[in-house]
Amino acid sequence: MSRAFNFCAGPAALPEAVLQQAQADLVDWQRRGCSIMEMSHRGADFVAIAERAEQDLRDLLAIPDNYKVLFLQGGATQQFAQVPMNLLGGKASADYICTGVWSEKAIAEAKKFAQVNVAATDVANHFRAVPDVSTWQLDNHAAYLHYTPNETIHGVEFDFIPSVDVPLVADYSSSILSEPLDVSKFGLIYAGAQKNIGPAGIVVVIVREDLLGRYAAGMPTIMDYAVAAKNGSMYNTPPTYSWYLSGLVFQWLKAQGGLEAIAALNARKAAKLYGAIDASGFYANPVAIANRSRMNVPFTLADARLEATFLQEAEAQHLLNLAGHRSVGGMRASIYNAVPEAAVDALIDFMADFERRHG
Repeated sequence: MSRAFNFCAGPAALPEAVLQQAQADLVDWQRRGCSIMEMSHRGADFVAIAERAEQDLRDLLAIPDNYKVLFLQGGATQQFAQVPMNLLGGKASADYICTGVWSEKAIAEAKKFAQVNVAATDVANHFRAVPDVSTWQLDNHAAYLHYTPNETIHGVEFDFIPSVDVPLVADYSSSILSEPLDVSKFGLIYAGAQKNIGPAGIVVVIVREDLLGRYAAGMPTIMDYAVAAKNGSMYNTPPTYSWYLSGLVFQWLKAQGGLEAIAALNARKAAKLYGAIDASGFYANPVAIANRSRMNVPFTLADARLEATFLQEAEAQHLLNLAGHRSVGGMRASIYNAVPEAAVDALIDFMADFERRHG
């Protein structure tokens, strides 16, 4: 079977080696006579899988010992509510930076639990840059500051980690594990798996221990980070197959040389694609150069009427899922860790050929 190049924003491409290992394990895991999906989550075999996955993630990100690593259900969207439920700690307000659609969604959900101060936003500029720190208007009484380091839809990425006096909370769904990260600068990091970690169905939460136990009165037990931590992310039956596959991805990343090596590859892929766009009079990227995402590259055609043709011809060349998000249109190539450099090269060649024929 010949596999296509998949540029989907999520659920996104998985490493082929991981898929092959999962295929081999699917029916009979290590000759145990059952599938990985049929195992008890409390059995010794799955507990060992879960423990290795956590340790490999800790190794990759050099996570300090005073942080808990949780593997939870509900995806990043559930965290939009779970974060304020757990971190307000009796305070009434929280700061949010708005740089795209996912920031907006996090803000809308947080408003159900807190007074949200939008300390900075680029909405007037149609989300093309990160607002300059000098313009941020932070609330001195905020419980935490939330931001989205990489906006999947608009392709806007922070080129710095904010420095604030309150716990820093980050939705790292679309850029986690794409480069080394100083976890100690954060109070809490969360990331939906379906972009750079594994398949849909699980979210990773990395939370500093001193932030546990601040839950709001009346909060459902299952939403309490402290309960999840105490029970090893197994207060209820977890998404075992997604957890197992995420663990395989962590092993694959280690085999590639870790996050330093994958960061160099990601930088090279992004530089090639942006270079091709910038050198063209036919394609354009609207994002400020300093804030261009390495993971999600939106671009437009000089003639929007050609978009359907572009997508049809791209798919015929086995270049899949290049349509931009429905809210912004245009094109988008998501070039996460598992998207090989050959995929970017093939896309660039197709784009050049399409421009010659239609430009």
